[in-house]
Amino acid sequence: MEPLRTRRLVLLPLDADRARRLAAGLPGPGDRWAEGYPDTGDRAGAERYLRVLADTGDPAPYGAFEIQRRCDGLLIGGAGFHGPADEEGRVVAGYGLVPAARGRGYAAEALRALLEHARAHGAVSVSGDTDRENTASQHVMTAAGMLPVGEDARLLYYAVSWTRAVDSG
Repeated sequence: MEPLRTRRLVLLPLDADRARRLAAGLPGPGDRWAEGYPDTGDRAGAERYLRVLADTGDPAPYGAFEIQRRCDGLLIGGAGFHGPADEEGRVVAGYGLVPAARGRGYAAEALRALLEHARAHGAVSVSGDTDRENTASQHVMTAAGMLPVGEDARLLYYAVSWTRAVDSG
């Protein structure tokens, strides 16, 4: 899978080796980790990616990514899909940033790149969720174009859908 590039970020695809290092909290050669990276969410995402690899094989194009800031090359978080698309073409996305990188629009920029990537590869919808108290994450999803679609006692659910998937060929 190729990196996803935005104006300020590069989303670097995980592979099994990167995911194992990330899950263990051990940087690879040349990795420049921002303070606080990886956090427990990043490690959990790497472990989820490794489970998907073991259970169903490579989920490409719906894999996981590390978020790298272009201006300094620091890895500041992670974003990606929780697994391959289901039979209807739906995927679930998630993201997270180190505290020092929050509040600058990076998460929404990364999520928009994921949404564009999913649509370009045939997904018909992308969903995500956040804790009710996490207003920052709620703003990220709406800024990226997702809409509220439901809630329960703990979580708010967001999604974006397209009437026709873009041809990826």
